[in-house]
Amino acid sequence: MCGIVGYVGTSPCRRFIINGLHRLEYRGYDSAGIVCINSLHKHFSYCKEAGGVSVLQNIAEEAQFDGCIGIGHTRWATHGVVDQKNAHPHFNCKKNIAVVHNGIIEDYESIRTKLIHDGHELVSTTDSEIAAHLFSSLLDIQKGIKQAVMALLKQLHGAYALVFILEEYPDLLVLVRHKSPLVVGLGANESFVASDYLAFSDKTNKVVFLPDECFAILKKDSLEIFDFFGNRLNIETKEIDTKYISIDKQGFEHFMLKEIYEQKRAIFRTITFYKAIGVHDEKTNCIWGQLGISSDIVKNLHELYLVGAGTSWHAARIGQFFFEVIAKIPTRVCLASEFRYMPFFPTNDSAFVVISQSGETADTLEALRLVNTCEIPTIAITNVASSTMVREATGFLPMQAGPEFSVASTKAFSTQLASLYWLAHCIAYERGVIGLDDVSHAEEELFVCAEVLESAIESYKLKITQELAPIYSKFDRFIFLGRHISYPFAMEAALKLKEISYIFSQCYPAGELKHGPIALIDAKTPVIIFSVLDELIYRKLISNAHEVKARGGHLVVFAFEGQQELISLADCAFIVPKVATLLAPLAMTGLMQSFAYHITRELGRPIDKPRNLAKSVTVE
Repeated sequence: MCGIVGYVGTSPCRRFIINGLHRLEYRGYDSAGIVCINSLHKHFSYCKEAGGVSVLQNIAEEAQFDGCIGIGHTRWATHGVVDQKNAHPHFNCKKNIAVVHNGIIEDYESIRTKLIHDGHELVSTTDSEIAAHLFSSLLDIQKGIKQAVMALLKQLHGAYALVFILEEYPDLLVLVRHKSPLVVGLGANESFVASDYLAFSDKTNKVVFLPDECFAILKKDSLEIFDFFGNRLNIETKEIDTKYISIDKQGFEHFMLKEIYEQKRAIFRTITFYKAIGVHDEKTNCIWGQLGISSDIVKNLHELYLVGAGTSWHAARIGQFFFEVIAKIPTRVCLASEFRYMPFFPTNDSAFVVISQSGETADTLEALRLVNTCEIPTIAITNVASSTMVREATGFLPMQAGPEFSVASTKAFSTQLASLYWLAHCIAYERGVIGLDDVSHAEEELFVCAEVLESAIESYKLKITQELAPIYSKFDRFIFLGRHISYPFAMEAALKLKEISYIFSQCYPAGELKHGPIALIDAKTPVIIFSVLDELIYRKLISNAHEVKARGGHLVVFAFEGQQELISLADCAFIVPKVATLLAPLAMTGLMQSFAYHITRELGRPIDKPRNLAKSVTVE
């Protein structure tokens, strides 16, 4: 979850590194730091501090040091509290080797104990600092950098990206990648390294995505890459057209609110893009080439797996209904963080869809890698076409949501739902379950639903901001309920409220209310129910609403036009126009997010950067 930026060349690097850290601040904003070999005295100059990159920028500008080689870091804490000592970079005892680190070194306690026993003085409580001390010790023993790195790698376990800078070698950076992304940019007499190429995308379009389990020596005019055994690897340079676009809030108070309002356009862009690569007519079919899967495999699928984490897991659980109801394929949803630790029974007639906004989610990537060892087709649905997940999956379906800056996912979630709904129809068509007209009709349903999503936000904007947010921000806890397809959506709603407002929010299947959670019902705990458009399930939800009211509960419902019986039971009701039955969660998405946003705004929380969270989860 940390951001790494490095430079080696002929120009002063301080401003570039700090600008790069600003671009990567979505990866962590607990603390930040920078170190360079000072052009005046040829030794390290550095500064680091708890807080965001802006804090670091002010300190660095006052210090006024600079150099032509340096590294920087923005942190999301995994080991050690958030303070100046635990901020990166970290140093060895002599302070002539510095390191920045993304990931987790799993066995660091035993290494730390040994280092202290050997006389090393460690000043932080992080797992990262041991890399600098251990590398320093090994350089004293081994003959050369390459041998020292290979010896280092034998002692480190976990997932990590490391970048070292050494005073003794002022013309190079040492890079290490193990299950955590690093990308190199090659310019004219200068080179760059970062966790995400957006950090240097305005400097060069020639990039090298370092393969997993490798280390590299980066100079201003050369790059050498080796596997962990020291064998030289070929350098695969790619040209990337994407430029970093500095996006402001365009008049919105927060990025989250801006992105809530961008959902209609994001869905429109995504489905319009898919139509261009999808099922055009009875004779032309481009989608399976894009997905890296043959039509024969699709026709013979006996089981489909959807894998995700967090919001993407919730999208997958909703998507399960799409594939089972529309395409008639038994579908299992796997929580990425648990997948590798559960029994796995691979079959040749299955396929996996991995879902991630960033395409760098560590748990989901590890699940993908496990599946890839069994030579089963894998499809990545992600918002970042250059991500590791896209490179490692068999094929990918790129969402067109555009950059999402707020930590709380909004438009990525809605475009994930749209993507899964569209893909389910394409698979159903290929299997002969539905006709071509049904695919076109589904695309129109998505366009209509996007309109409903936005109109629902507008319909309740003033009521939420002026009346409801001041009321509901005073509650300390909420219960969320859903049934069938609205249950995973209720889980997403509970996540949205808790992650940005810090209000305790728990979700239950509505049918399970009477099996325990009903004991929590009281007037001080609002119960939020999300309705469905299936009549049988709707009748069951009405029974659950009666159970809440019979015990003096305060009831908030998200319902659809015509569902008067449920609406009449509510203390507060949001009413949404009807859409296609399976698209009910998508229609309610914007309104749900808006409700959570305005409650949080009323509380004065840091909405775009909630505490303890980061946008891209690159550690397990």
